[in-house]
Amino acid sequence: MSATIRPPLKKRAAVLLAVTTVAAALASPVTAAAPSAAAPAPPRWSNCATSRYPTLQCASLKVPLDHDRPDGRQIALALTRVPHTAARSQGPLLVNPGGPGGSGRTLAGYIAAALPKDVAAQYDVIGFDPRGVGKSEPVLDCGAGHFTPVRPDSVPLDAQTERANLERVKSFAESCQTKHADVLPYIGTVSAARDLEVLRAALRADKLSYLGYSYGTYLGAVYAKLHPERIHRLVLDSVVDPAGVWYEDNLAQDQAFDARHKSFLAWVAQYDSTYHLGTDPSAVETRWYAMRSALRATPAGAKVGPAELEDTFMPGGYFNGYWPHLAAAFSAYAVKGDAKPLVAAYEKFGAVEPSAGNSYSVYTAVQCRDSAWPKDWNRWRADMWRTHAKAPFMTWNNAWYNAPCAFWPAESLEAPDVTNTALPQALLFQATEDAATPYEGAVSMRRKLAGSALVVEEGGGNHGIALSGNKCLDEKLASYLLTGKAADAACPAQPAPKPLPATRAVPASAGGAALHGLLGFRG
Repeated sequence: MSATIRPPLKKRAAVLLAVTTVAAALASPVTAAAPSAAAPAPPRWSNCATSRYPTLQCASLKVPLDHDRPDGRQIALALTRVPHTAARSQGPLLVNPGGPGGSGRTLAGYIAAALPKDVAAQYDVIGFDPRGVGKSEPVLDCGAGHFTPVRPDSVPLDAQTERANLERVKSFAESCQTKHADVLPYIGTVSAARDLEVLRAALRADKLSYLGYSYGTYLGAVYAKLHPERIHRLVLDSVVDPAGVWYEDNLAQDQAFDARHKSFLAWVAQYDSTYHLGTDPSAVETRWYAMRSALRATPAGAKVGPAELEDTFMPGGYFNGYWPHLAAAFSAYAVKGDAKPLVAAYEKFGAVEPSAGNSYSVYTAVQCRDSAWPKDWNRWRADMWRTHAKAPFMTWNNAWYNAPCAFWPAESLEAPDVTNTALPQALLFQATEDAATPYEGAVSMRRKLAGSALVVEEGGGNHGIALSGNKCLDEKLASYLLTGKAADAACPAQPAPKPLPATRAVPASAGGAALHGLLGFRG
């Protein structure tokens, strides 16, 4: 690794190396099932152009629900495509926004438009809704109203609050079993990766390229493990630690989100002349937690209690372009006693849209199925209080988000070891202060993908960094897609945002607002 790339903390690196070694020894190999005798029919593309993406096409693809029974029940994946225009094509470039549970159909148009024209022209950029997601069929939706405000306080300061939260997550897991018992055993990363191989065959492509963000990095790594000989280019941006899937990864995420929240509060202190919350970051933090306590007693607008407050500010850990909006709402409530901007911020950043019932259902179905979670709630309680003591911002909120996995009805699998020595060179992108997928995860993945290159955004804290406005990163992506060659490198982060201008638009300095709107949160 280049000396310019920040090494992980030594203690953390030692733990990662130990976990990686154990995982490599214990994880069961990932093997592809024998293909069906009949090749899948090619997708039938139809025009679904928009004013923004005038060449966009749509299609649907049938894949087996159970890949070990390829002639059994079929399900459908929704696809989009921006076709190549160059005389020489480099084949399909599949793109995935993460999640799990994220819809990728819109991402195809964005990626094709964001890449340099000479690069996009050489690829059929293909977006897809993974099984269970969006326009794919069947669609998972386990429980309406799971996030209806005001929820119990995420921090269970008493037995009654803990019991109320446990009832919520148990009810969600039971609802999934009631509604989707026939498909839950087939929702997971390995099944989704095998779908990609069906798609490749249907496209009549000898190889495919792949660009995945966040959870999409893990999906790409699992596909590459299954079919290394089918990889043309592999780009992983904001990289999941494959050694921690998924319980340990979430504990690491809790601490990273707390650090990123502190960065936000320090930014607020820097602009005391605008927000009037103090010049000392620790004092600003005290005021934020005072706001949280006040909302426990009296939720803002009968909508924003402590759990909803965390939901509102959590997106700031993904993208600092949201900081000016969040700071303005914080200031209005804490300084002026005006709750309306806070409620508006919740509705913009934290409130669950109707489609989120689907994405969250797939999120839980994939994460709970992919690997074993503790079934003893006493283990969860002890781990969360220990982590909360160091990282109070999101630890318990994140715990309840994932807690259905403690009660999940479908049997869990063993997470595969994605170590790969048979790939062409892969390219990884990672910001050093990323909260959703901490930096050490990229280092872990890089060790597992032999010959891969890691491009680091030094000092960056956003999640999803390629094609978000950083010219240095974007040039390295474009060069790799053209040539297949890359090297370890470091790029400076984009400037931090400024307070909201009079227009109240996202400041231009933030960059990446369009991409982050597609990637969403929690993935």
